[in-house]
Amino acid sequence: MAPDAQASASRTLNPPATLDGYWLTPYGMPGAGSVDTTYVIGHSWVDRDAPFNHLSSQASVGDVFGVLTHTGTVQYRVDRIDTYNKDTLKDSPIWNVVPGQLVLISCYTEDPWGTNVTVTATPVLQ
Repeated sequence: MAPDAQASASRTLNPPATLDGYWLTPYGMPGAGSVDTTYVIGHSWVDRDAPFNHLSSQASVGDVFGVLTHTGTVQYRVDRIDTYNKDTLKDSPIWNVVPGQLVLISCYTEDPWGTNVTVTATPVLQ
């Protein structure tokens, strides 16, 4: 997903209303050689099962998960889980450039209209 200039500048991102997660292409890319933070965003849904629904209730620091790329699967370890008011997410430290870092962003399941959850992870060295 490539946000338009206004969305990028304001860091106010709203993925399409689907069950999918979206990689924000203007930033880093998952895998070796990434020179920026990689972002994948998606919605949490109250009335249906979706991949991002469980970030706020089941993700834990130390968890390892895989991201499938065109060159194979990259393993990441969860370093932090944070919640932010939707109005303050744009000013949070998740936007700092950290080469190789992956940030997952979604609505916080218990407060999908007011709060976001972020999961910050780093690649597992193999």
